[in-house]
Amino acid sequence: MGMDTGRERLHPSRLNALAVRGPRYRREALRGGIVHLGIGAFHRAHQAVVTEDALEADAEDRRWGIVGVSLRRPDTRDALMPQGGLYTLVVRDGAGVSLRVVGAVIDVLVAAEAPDAVIDRIAHPDTRIVSLTITEKGYCHDPGTGALNPHDPDIAHDLRHEVAPVTALGYLARGLQRRRERGLGPVTLLSCDNLASNGDTLRGVLLAFTERYDPALRAWIDAHCAFPNSMVDRIVPKTTEEDVARVSSALGLHDAWPVAGEPFLQWVVEDRFAAGRPHWEAGGAQFVDDAQPFERLKHRLVNGSQSMMAYFGVMAGWSTTDRVIAQPPVRTFIHEAMRHELQPTLPPLPGLDVDAYRDSLLPRFENPALGHRTRQIAMDGSQKIPQRLLAPIAERLARGEPFDRLALGVAAWIHFLRGYDERGEAYPIEDPMAAALRPLAGDVARITGFVPVFGDLGTSAIFVETVGRQLARLRQLGTLAAVTAP
Repeated sequence: MGMDTGRERLHPSRLNALAVRGPRYRREALRGGIVHLGIGAFHRAHQAVVTEDALEADAEDRRWGIVGVSLRRPDTRDALMPQGGLYTLVVRDGAGVSLRVVGAVIDVLVAAEAPDAVIDRIAHPDTRIVSLTITEKGYCHDPGTGALNPHDPDIAHDLRHEVAPVTALGYLARGLQRRRERGLGPVTLLSCDNLASNGDTLRGVLLAFTERYDPALRAWIDAHCAFPNSMVDRIVPKTTEEDVARVSSALGLHDAWPVAGEPFLQWVVEDRFAAGRPHWEAGGAQFVDDAQPFERLKHRLVNGSQSMMAYFGVMAGWSTTDRVIAQPPVRTFIHEAMRHELQPTLPPLPGLDVDAYRDSLLPRFENPALGHRTRQIAMDGSQKIPQRLLAPIAERLARGEPFDRLALGVAAWIHFLRGYDERGEAYPIEDPMAAALRPLAGDVARITGFVPVFGDLGTSAIFVETVGRQLARLRQLGTLAAVTAP
């Protein structure tokens, strides 16, 4: 983020003078009970805010300060640490804007600069939870199967090099190894990423990694550490220079990196923790025995819809999701896809009115104050499409049910992979599998046969034919016409 000129910096010494809500507890007493890998905008607008509420709710428990870790870039550290870890959360919708300064983050480390400091922090006696928002690609797995990809070059690096890992799995393995060597207790490893069964996936890839790295460590992790599944939901767009200017003006102090989010926030977590947890209920977290039904609800109705809107939007030149959903044919398409093709694949959700939940999503997508960019959502499609669209298609296919709308969503992603929109304007394909996928995008049979993404769906003639038909319509008619009569 850019630097403000002439305005004093947000800082702990100025908390008493804030014109907006700030931390309501003694920050100086906080200990770093949570290490968070991947301290980006989503974490700061979601889990860190729920932790802030927990700290305010329990005046005596100061174990749960957050030590953030940026795995590669120093920009978050450079923005937040001159502010003592403070930053502003902006909550906005069509009705207005509210600001809150959050204090739960007490330190930020940069792994690429000080790898041993990160490993040592995971092995610190205060650490009880290591949480992650590293995006789907950070798990170095095959998205079609969920298994560790041992051929990933970063995984291969971390298995060869002892000193400086480059993956989250490498840092977890070395940090947990050091904990074990020091005789410290286990921790909870909490994935907060949009992965199917994210805790189970993290457990699987970490155990597969440590089996190759240190089998005795693998056995210790398997026996003692906890990997609860969770579901997270809040729309958090990328912070802009305009956001920085507006927030700093409202504060009267310069905040180098505020974050913005919608009013809605949901966090569903399995209550399985190895060394305690904050009172996250105070911030609205819901603890359950099994998070999978809620994960599937989010991944399919929310994220599946967002992915389809993103690829339609990029191809048609609609830059934000509110502009996409403002197109009447797209709004109708998304509603009908949720109602007729996605919702019927959901498991029972006792106590939840799924119809009402589904209908609440369209106003969230329409929020013009967020400016949620379609290009941002479209990134890393190879990691997202399997659980968002391909999994419900496989279920419908097995039951002999139609999936034309979802097939159009998959076709839109393939269409997007060509790298230029309907006006001929080029854009980068930001995807870890881009080099393998782009040469296949012109041939439906070849790309649907790409097993790391499609699994065995590519062996289904019905699937290949349906996606191929929808891709041909997109190419011939354009996005708006194809969506109008799917």
